[in-house]
Amino acid sequence: MKKLEAKYESTHPNREPSGQQKTRWLHEYLKRLPDGQPVSNRSGIEIKPLYDNTDWDGSDFDGQLGYPGQSPMTRGIYATMHRGRTWSRRQLIGFGVPADYNRRLRQLIESGVTAVSLIPCNSVYRGFDADQVPAELLGTCGVVLNTVDDMDACFAQVDIASLSTAQNDPSPFTLLALLLAVAKRRNIPWSRVTGTSNQSDYISHFVANHMFFRLSLPGARRLLVDHIAFVLDKVPNWNPLSVVGQHMQQAGATPAEAMAFTLSTAIQYARDCLERGLDPERFFTRFTFFFDISISVFEEIAKFRAGRRIWASIVRDQFEVADPGAWRFKFHAQTSGVDLTRQQPLNNIARVTTQAIAGILGGLQSLHTDSYDEVLSVPAEAAARIAVNTQNILQEEAHLTDVIDPLGGSYYVEALTNEMEEKIRSIMEKIEDCGGMYKAVQDGVVQSMIGESAIAFQHKLDSGEQTLVGVNRYRTDAEEDPPGILERPQPHRIAEQLDVLERYRRNRDQGAVNTALDRLAQAANRADANVYAGVVDAALAGVTHGEIVACLRGEFGDGAPLILT
Repeated sequence: MKKLEAKYESTHPNREPSGQQKTRWLHEYLKRLPDGQPVSNRSGIEIKPLYDNTDWDGSDFDGQLGYPGQSPMTRGIYATMHRGRTWSRRQLIGFGVPADYNRRLRQLIESGVTAVSLIPCNSVYRGFDADQVPAELLGTCGVVLNTVDDMDACFAQVDIASLSTAQNDPSPFTLLALLLAVAKRRNIPWSRVTGTSNQSDYISHFVANHMFFRLSLPGARRLLVDHIAFVLDKVPNWNPLSVVGQHMQQAGATPAEAMAFTLSTAIQYARDCLERGLDPERFFTRFTFFFDISISVFEEIAKFRAGRRIWASIVRDQFEVADPGAWRFKFHAQTSGVDLTRQQPLNNIARVTTQAIAGILGGLQSLHTDSYDEVLSVPAEAAARIAVNTQNILQEEAHLTDVIDPLGGSYYVEALTNEMEEKIRSIMEKIEDCGGMYKAVQDGVVQSMIGESAIAFQHKLDSGEQTLVGVNRYRTDAEEDPPGILERPQPHRIAEQLDVLERYRRNRDQGAVNTALDRLAQAANRADANVYAGVVDAALAGVTHGEIVACLRGEFGDGAPLILT
């Protein structure tokens, strides 16, 4: 070090003291930008033009930064991070009928995908079977999947014991129940089934994604805790909870708000699990998170680093869990579809790449990269291939995995991480003052905060303060190349699927179906019963997705999310 200092002195003999250098720089900066406007990120944190050791001096290295896999977890939850095991390429797939899904799944596995998310048709999200909605709506935004036979066909010639699958599966989690029925049919022990109940967070659905909200708020609360208890006991390598910040950020929450609401939701679920008598040393290791990645690169990186640090401290200090494995902030992230545009859609490739870089440098565990045409429809095959190869390029050509937390120690990144943590904690305190996340959502507090942030950002777009390339700047009237062929399910394939469902109902043991539904209804009305065990038993007996949801709607009541005017 002394040799380097001496070398610097010899080549810079007239070097000024650092304080004088800073003063001279500031003078030059203000001379060129005398009326420079303040710059703030989406979370409302003011961004300085330059950061130095007065913003972050490293004096609290162990408390604020440390090392990967160790407290405070800022730099990552594993010692090796992406140097040892890269993120899972978990692409969302869903289109047409089960055979269509299976064909695309096998194509993506061949292209390097290591994990998948199953996206069901919107009719499934709303809690209905295919014959309960107009046929022209089926299969356009996900796969039509109502029965154990459908699930089996989705994974034909695919080993479900070796492929991690995220089921986009709101309560009552029928998709996992159908997957477990397939595993039993194939003689695969449930202990070998791995993946995540990827849409298990009913609070985020109630707040920001009404389509997913099938049951009353109290009923969804009961189902989630029973689901967690069942999975911990019967499917030990499955993650029963994914706390979702994505919905809230896509609805308009700032990155700081999305992280704060997500962590407050996780605290609520932890309290509910404790009240149920579950062991925190076990259930915390199965908590996972799901986030949006906006195009605000450094803000997103700081969001993830701060969230990881806050969560570790919550589990360790607030819930007094001693196992460092339970402190891990495991999260999947998806590049933000809200940032994508219908205008000049090929620009979305650059947007997705930028978002993905932010997520990778932020330390994610799995990633979905949107296709450039996703803003238009279900991705075409060529567009989906580009999305997968974007991740391959970032790992294998750009070498983003060579160094763990490569931005660690940056004056800007560390200062912004600290400011982001302060901002997130202040929002979480507001939620606590309301009585916790469940109560804050019941009272509409969270919804109001998200609405205000959404309006504020829209004003920036409308005024031109925030550029959106191809929309409010750099527009062109020239005809552009079409983004590709927008696929729609072939009508005869949908008609065939409806026939398959009709035959399925006709050929099953109706007595077993009726008995399973009766027992499921009884479980919903008994405090000592596990309702999700009844869901799984119903799937094993041949009950369809829509029939299970209808039964529980009858017992718990329909979902009626709060609408603020």
